[in-house]
Amino acid sequence: MSKITFLGAGSTVFAKNVLGDCMLVPALEGFEFALFDIDEQRLRDSQNMLQNLKESLNKNVEIKAYLDRKEALRGAKYVINAIQVGGYRPSTVIDFEIPKKYGLRQTIADTVGIGGIFRNLRTIPVMLDFAKDMEEVCPDALFLNYTNPMAVLTGVMNRFTSIKTIGLCHSVQVCTKELFESLGMDHEGIQEKIAGINHMAWLLEVKRNGEDLYPEIKRRAKEKQKTKHKDMVRFELMDKFGYYITESSEHNAEYHPYFIKSRYPELIEKFNIPLDEYPRRCEEQIQRWETMRGDLVNNKALDHVRSKEYGSRIIEAIETNIPFKFGGNVLNTGRLISNLPEKACVEVPCIADRSGITPTYVGDLPEQLAALNRTNINTQLLTIEAAITGKREYIYQAAMLDPHTAAELSLDDIVSLCDDLIEAHGDWLPEFKKSEDEALTV
Repeated sequence: MSKITFLGAGSTVFAKNVLGDCMLVPALEGFEFALFDIDEQRLRDSQNMLQNLKESLNKNVEIKAYLDRKEALRGAKYVINAIQVGGYRPSTVIDFEIPKKYGLRQTIADTVGIGGIFRNLRTIPVMLDFAKDMEEVCPDALFLNYTNPMAVLTGVMNRFTSIKTIGLCHSVQVCTKELFESLGMDHEGIQEKIAGINHMAWLLEVKRNGEDLYPEIKRRAKEKQKTKHKDMVRFELMDKFGYYITESSEHNAEYHPYFIKSRYPELIEKFNIPLDEYPRRCEEQIQRWETMRGDLVNNKALDHVRSKEYGSRIIEAIETNIPFKFGGNVLNTGRLISNLPEKACVEVPCIADRSGITPTYVGDLPEQLAALNRTNINTQLLTIEAAITGKREYIYQAAMLDPHTAAELSLDDIVSLCDDLIEAHGDWLPEFKKSEDEALTV
């Protein structure tokens, strides 16, 4: 029996989306869906939910929950990863509250920025443990990573393990559709080209029947900027740098040095920036789960409509050899994007079929876009150095190179902030050692 293993299966709603999608793929009849989570109650909730869904859809798959991770992985053909190390409490709260003491405000804090750095540092060791298990019990499995920070975690898996890994995000497939809906434009029949890095990929081309639609997009966007709306940061970036970006305005507000600035507090109102947005969402989701749980977990008539997630479509393409094109995160090996570093993880069009996943060559990005990408890649690569070497100085340097953090804090404050975050996270982080020189001077 072939096997799909879901790590972080206690994310019940997401497990329903991805594994519910897989149930609707005829080529996956007879597969085992293996579930693993460190929270046994949430694991059982997801098992019950998926068992009900299997029966209501009358599907020939086996739903099995595991408390032993290695056994969950044993013999898997595909592994889906959706973990969050440290959870909302304590880790996400720490990522937001300690930087606030230094006057450093964030919106989402899960990709780069000071919050993204520490989310990476507590997640990378767990990912490397996954890879170690997989190299022993399912060395040929494809690892489909949905966990943020996407670029760093996917890069680590591909650079430092033998596990074939593809990073999957939601932003590429909805980028153009949501843009057109926002501007009252018809989305049907368009041709698009998107590439860059995760959460900072660029709509490089958008056409219909050979006509460039960017002039009309920019005209309407400039008009819409005259009134308050939820996408003002992205429209401002498009106005100043020439291209629309895939990820939301609340994310991009903290990826750049231009928007969240203590010296210019009026920018928060001007660009409608939702500070502390991610903690708000977490609190709302926790409250909603209590009311959703009964309807979702114990619903014998549970139904499912295939979602927009890429996971089931990639697996289907590999199983059937019917190609599927998608935006995926891969190493920039061979300079797929030729003016970004080879060690970077890039988001480019990819093709899945029986031979696996083949990323496509993009070439040069417009130089201003590559420059913006590199500002975030710098922090990503230094964060990886910190995780792999255990050297605290690389954490400091990653933070010093982060555009938002560097725009707000002095070098000494950045060092102090990192030390405070390391102490607050405690056992959620491995030990990071100071160099001998630092030990004498810090």
